[in-house]
Amino acid sequence: MRYPLRLYLAGAVAARAGDEMSGPALMLAGFAMAGSATDASALLAGITISAAVGGPVLGVLLDRAGRPGRLLAGALVLYAAGLGMILVGLGRLPFAVTVLIAVLTGLLGPALSGGWTAQLPRVVPGDRLPRANALDAMTFGVASLAGPALAGGVAEALAAPTAVVVSAGLIGLALPAAWMLPSRPRPGRGARATSVAGELAAGARVIARKRSLARATLSSTVCCAAQGMLTACIALLGERVLGGAGRGAMLLSCAAVSALAANAVLARFPRSIAPDTVIWVGALIQAGALALAASGRPAALVVAALMIGIGEGPQLAALFAIRHREAPEHLRGQIFTTGASLKITGFALGASVAGPVVNWSLPGALILAAGVAALAALTYFTLPPPAVDSSESRTSAQ
Repeated sequence: MRYPLRLYLAGAVAARAGDEMSGPALMLAGFAMAGSATDASALLAGITISAAVGGPVLGVLLDRAGRPGRLLAGALVLYAAGLGMILVGLGRLPFAVTVLIAVLTGLLGPALSGGWTAQLPRVVPGDRLPRANALDAMTFGVASLAGPALAGGVAEALAAPTAVVVSAGLIGLALPAAWMLPSRPRPGRGARATSVAGELAAGARVIARKRSLARATLSSTVCCAAQGMLTACIALLGERVLGGAGRGAMLLSCAAVSALAANAVLARFPRSIAPDTVIWVGALIQAGALALAASGRPAALVVAALMIGIGEGPQLAALFAIRHREAPEHLRGQIFTTGASLKITGFALGASVAGPVVNWSLPGALILAAGVAALAALTYFTLPPPAVDSSESRTSAQ
């Protein structure tokens, strides 16, 4: 019995919406229950920063598992349980212990992004993979649009702790889809067992040595730093330009809508532009959008948010396409989760760097973010192009 793509997409939307909801929900719950914006930020930082460590190890375990879907389901259960433990710990345990729980929970975060996407080639045959890949990227857009809106709406109507419970519930809804994911082929009798450390090293070597993959990984990570810098500016942009700090979230919604629209077009014409080209073009579009946002005019700000989505959405789909094309089957999970970890770390670093700059100059922070996005496009070309003609890569992607 074939595993239906619609089940995969439904599970991905539920898990990723719960993940996107969990960050704002934890921030709101931390502020409401601990009474401190600093404590609330510490919770968010704790659950995101540890992904850099957890992602590669989780990827190795997924690559080793005969039924990776069941391991993925277990990771989802533990992530949802971790959110519940954080909520229980607020106000009852020393705050440092609660942050430690957030850090441990965050180790499993890449399961909801790269770990899930790594299973896609076992769901759809190769000729349907480009379209399925674009649809998979769209689930991130749906999640980034619905998650924060749900967090704010539920917190407003039913209190902030309830928003954390709902986010955990959404992740739980993805369990059947994860549990039923297809199994991976059994290794041949001559296959040699390697240590976890050996497989981690092998995955790192693949990312470093496959130039298309290295270029896409480096450029997308730097671009995520620019996105983190923009996020640090959102509240102040809303307050100074749109008339209220809360309205800054509307900009993220605009970007999510345009990202969805751009990926919908890409899903209809999945081979219209080479994914390698989309990576650096998407970075340049985001750089131009961030520079436009620095003008401080409301209309320009909305246009900039729409442009950011047009650059960001297809860039994510292109990144997935390159990973699927370049990753060896036995290292696919690790490469996807390692890539997700690098992007999350880049985002966190960008946000932390932008914080002090925003207090000094909001336009200056946005121009700096634009420069980082432009640097993301430039870094793509700092690495030499693949030695083999790209026609081979195009054939493998079809």
